[in-house]
Amino acid sequence: MKFSEEHEWLRADGDIVVVGITEHATVQLGDLVFVELPEVGTEVKKGDEIVVIESVKAASDILAPLDGEIVEVNEAIVDAPESVNADPMGQGWFFKLKPSDPGQMDSYMDEAAYKELIA
Repeated sequence: MKFSEEHEWLRADGDIVVVGITEHATVQLGDLVFVELPEVGTEVKKGDEIVVIESVKAASDILAPLDGEIVEVNEAIVDAPESVNADPMGQGWFFKLKPSDPGQMDSYMDEAAYKELIA
C-alpha cells in the first residue's frame, strides 16, 4: 500500500489501483453522512477533485491520486457512508482506477513514512 499526504491510501491489485481514505482521516472527519462518487469510465488526472464526502464535522474533496480511468466505484458506501468509518482500509474503499502511468504510485509514502507523518 501507498499513502498520500491527503490521507488517501492506494493498493495495487494487478493493473488496477484501489483507492480509499485512511483510518486517521476518518477519525479527523468524524462520522461520514454523504459520499458522491465519480462515474465509471471517467478519465481523471492526478489532482482532480473526483469524490465529495461530507461528515458531521466537514465537507471534503478526494483527489485523484493518479492519471487514469475510473473502472469501478463502491456503490455500497453511497447507501451507507458510515461503512467507510467502520472499515476505511477494507470494505470502505471509494473507487478503482486503471492508471495510465503506474509509475506515479512511486511518488507516494509507504506505511512507515505515513505513520511518521501522522505521529
